[in-house]
Amino acid sequence: MERKPPYISEIDDPSYTKLMANRDIPYGYEVLIENLMDPAHVPYAHYGIMRMQQPKNRVKADREGGRPLQLSIERLDINGFEADQEQRSRSKFFPPCVFVFYAYTDSMVDQANGSESSAGTKKKTSVQRKSSLVFICVPVSPGNSRLIWAFPRNFGLWIDKVVPRWMFHVGQNLILDSDLYLLHIEERKIIDAGPTNWQKACFVPTKSDALVVGFRKWLNRYAGGQVDWRGKYSGDLPPTPPREQLMDRYRSHVVNCRSCSVAYKGLNVLEVVLQVASVASIGIVAAVKQGAMSAAARTTIVLLAVLFYASSRWLAHFIYKNFHYHDYNHALR
Repeated sequence: MERKPPYISEIDDPSYTKLMANRDIPYGYEVLIENLMDPAHVPYAHYGIMRMQQPKNRVKADREGGRPLQLSIERLDINGFEADQEQRSRSKFFPPCVFVFYAYTDSMVDQANGSESSAGTKKKTSVQRKSSLVFICVPVSPGNSRLIWAFPRNFGLWIDKVVPRWMFHVGQNLILDSDLYLLHIEERKIIDAGPTNWQKACFVPTKSDALVVGFRKWLNRYAGGQVDWRGKYSGDLPPTPPREQLMDRYRSHVVNCRSCSVAYKGLNVLEVVLQVASVASIGIVAAVKQGAMSAAARTTIVLLAVLFYASSRWLAHFIYKNFHYHDYNHALR
């Protein structure tokens, strides 16, 4: 009540992109934040979906691409903490809800036209490419939270003007879904151990766990180890619904996203159009008398009918998989 909320300058900077989104998550705020603070889980929980940039002098990675990470916490107090990470990157936790990851890389650009140039270009200058991952993690109720995210960057701005926003959201939702069920179950195991005894349920022996440990220390030291619901909720977690309902994207994201809802409606209309075209093509063949249409024309129309129908079925599968439910089985990856 006495302070302004954290200000993320990159979101308001006109030289950065403005791509944002949100989703309701079926596990609590605590698990959501610590998962976003844990880069070491990416090669395993998101195997085949996300790829972390490897340093030039990288240590040999394991089968999934994991490797040692050197993370360290700086100045942990009631105002949160900052963390030093590898590859010219840093992160900062603005309590109680905001976590930001900053990354910097140098790029050589041609002074004449501002485009990226090769090493052989004579007139070039070094500019800093900056990108951020901004996560706002909102407690909603026990076992439920809302994630609002933005990925501002000062390069590749044209991409967001060409590629529809819903296509980015499809990929981002897949990342969230790939470890959603694991985290939902993990939260219950932590609750069984007790929120202030989380370390009894979790094994965090390496430097890559530094941010998770830092967040839990902050939560225990300054927030009583858990969200204070002020009597609105008992604190008990809701029962686990069927997997398809737990990971449903439509109610947790699509209905609240203008870009995705418009795409969803448009693709459903296209599916119906393809079905109508398929039926109409068969109707034309059936209505035309034998001999009034050449065999080649009849065959062509029948093939078109089959193509329209097959396309509608493929589109129905695409809609369901990307706007409703996309399962992820780690054992098959």
